[in-house]
Amino acid sequence: MPFYLKLAAVLFSLIALVWIVIIAKEILSPLIFSCLFSILLLPFAAFLENKLQIPRSAASMLAVLSLLACIGGLLYVIGSQVSDLASDWPQFQNQLHKTQNDVMEWIGSSFHVTRHKQLTFVTNTTNKVVASGGSVVGATLLSLSGMLLFLVFTFIYTFFFLLYRKLIMRFLESVFEEDNKKVVHDIVEKVQFMIRKYITGLLIEMAIVATVVSVAFMILGVKYAILLGLITGLFNIIPYIGIFTALVLSAAVTFATSPEQITVIYVIITLVVTHLIDSNILLPLVVGSKVRINALITVLGVIIGEMVWGIPGMFLSIPVIAVLKIIFDRVESLKAWGIILGDEEPKQNRLAKKLTVRKKLVAS
Repeated sequence: MPFYLKLAAVLFSLIALVWIVIIAKEILSPLIFSCLFSILLLPFAAFLENKLQIPRSAASMLAVLSLLACIGGLLYVIGSQVSDLASDWPQFQNQLHKTQNDVMEWIGSSFHVTRHKQLTFVTNTTNKVVASGGSVVGATLLSLSGMLLFLVFTFIYTFFFLLYRKLIMRFLESVFEEDNKKVVHDIVEKVQFMIRKYITGLLIEMAIVATVVSVAFMILGVKYAILLGLITGLFNIIPYIGIFTALVLSAAVTFATSPEQITVIYVIITLVVTHLIDSNILLPLVVGSKVRINALITVLGVIIGEMVWGIPGMFLSIPVIAVLKIIFDRVESLKAWGIILGDEEPKQNRLAKKLTVRKKLVAS
């Protein structure tokens, strides 16, 4: 085929694929999340089924309930901390009014804008926000109900993935020709290993970051150290953007509740240093180099995931890209795309490599 026909076919296929992904968001998003959860829970469900001789349906249900219990416990801790934070809302308002007065005085002295004009602008903006408050509340309620349905379907799909895992595997092997079955089986096994390693590593990394940040904030005297540490650990799952969001939230809460404003600077420095250590030492050491994707593709993936699926797309972008890289690396005609997705230097950085070698020597 001529080049322009190939280009037209590729562009048409990409447009159709993206359109289908956007239209089928309500179905595909919980399915992908449930696929990741089922791969993570598969060893536990297999242990219950093979070692304890529990029926597969009961083992799958117990695995899903265990995951629900862990998530519920984490949400309970965060919710109890947030309820305590709500009691400091008057203090936050007072601090906000004081900062507003300082900013208005600085604007008046620097740009010669009268206080009356500034108050008029703020009042008009506030009235517009209040006028649209009803639609905001309605959208919030719809998003909460949609999130609840999303979680319900995700755990239902997770149960069915665990229950029918052998049937799904036979289906994947039977779809392709006999010559390609070995490659398909190798890709499926590699994807399962990679996703399990990636999610487990992320959970360990999240726990370490949350613990370190909480302890550091306690030493600095931050009032809601545990809450901010948990938020930092959770948001750190989203590359680059998550740590910036956690930094803004932590600085705002510290600014509103801390008597000394210099503490805000210490909080920002703590999170920046934590991010540098995490991205250069902890992430390569804990998560490993098998799922490393270069920074350019990571940022593009997070942005495109947010544009297509919103917040779920930001969380799913990296695992999906990692799965695509495994497929590209094993299909001869797509190996070039696997190269562009990976790191230019696949080895771990020197410090992480030294720590890994030292750990192996101690173990031996």
